[in-house]
Amino acid sequence: MGIETPLRILVAPLDWGLGHTTRCVPIIRYLLSLGHKVTVAGNDWQRSYIEETFPGIETIHLDGYNVRYGTSGKTFLFNILKQLPRLLGTVKKEHRWLGKLQTTHPFDLIIADNRYGLYHQGIPCVIMTHQLQIQTGLGNYCNTLLRHLHYRLLHKFAQCWVVDVAGAPNLSGKLAHPKHLPRNAHYIGLLSQVAAPIQVAATDHSLLVLLSGPEPQRTILSDTLWAQLSAYKGNIIFVEGTDGGKERTDVPVNVSYHKRLTGQELQPILQAASLVICRSGYSTVMDLVALQKKAILIPTPGQTEQEYIARHLSRQQVFLSAAQQGMNLKLLLDIAIPFPFHIPCLQQDYEQFKLEINHLLNVIL
Repeated sequence: MGIETPLRILVAPLDWGLGHTTRCVPIIRYLLSLGHKVTVAGNDWQRSYIEETFPGIETIHLDGYNVRYGTSGKTFLFNILKQLPRLLGTVKKEHRWLGKLQTTHPFDLIIADNRYGLYHQGIPCVIMTHQLQIQTGLGNYCNTLLRHLHYRLLHKFAQCWVVDVAGAPNLSGKLAHPKHLPRNAHYIGLLSQVAAPIQVAATDHSLLVLLSGPEPQRTILSDTLWAQLSAYKGNIIFVEGTDGGKERTDVPVNVSYHKRLTGQELQPILQAASLVICRSGYSTVMDLVALQKKAILIPTPGQTEQEYIARHLSRQQVFLSAAQQGMNLKLLLDIAIPFPFHIPCLQQDYEQFKLEINHLLNVIL
């Protein structure tokens, strides 16, 4: 049954890799199921992904932040500081964009995933993040200073949705659990584009290589893994995670190669894989835990958030982790055999976001 007064809701994920877009999928799906009108803002590939996932949904173009990492793997802070004037300009530009959009295409609610310019005084605006305490790689003083600056941006929004569980066990560690929270913080549990299976699926003993993240490091890892595929004699599913990049013409007979897959296409492959090799992006980690899949995490060099998540989960023996530089696939596969993979069972926490959405919508309606 449809609702009497459906809301017009804008959902806008960051373009920093595919993960911010995919983790918005359950939110979009739930809002649509309630009968609301959802519009998704993003760049060309984000809109393409959403339109494939939700045929007929309205999308609108919004320029991305286009963050890039150098080939040397320098620290997060170095890379961001170098691009800071352009990134701040993008935040101001998207804030002006929303103001103009509201005069011609008004919305009742904004949900922005790490897009700091999408706030508006006239309507409820929510910002979603899992990284309250940004890791600079330069120690606690710099981390604390950056957190204060970060909270000034978060406080421009009516609510800050923190993507993790409030207590333990959790997946983000100190990223989403600093000593002091923003005054508008609400923990909304975990998000995954893949639905948890009714029962654990039997594996087909395939190795799934699932790539994602900013260039040029995505391509560097792709080339490294591709050159070492002979270390695994079983079936391999290799997903580039992008429509761009080079075309692979030398595909071995035991490799099933894909440029990119939707969440619906990916889920059965992910469920059937016996082992996954992927980045330690937070959205990917949430998908892995939702489906209870063993994985080797390879953080993007210089992306301190991913390096922290990989280190944090490896210390808890949830996943195995490895550095990209000097990576030896055969050695990693040997180490993975006896690794315990103590993956927490957090299935109930993937439903928590619905309660937060219901509460907010009840206030608006």
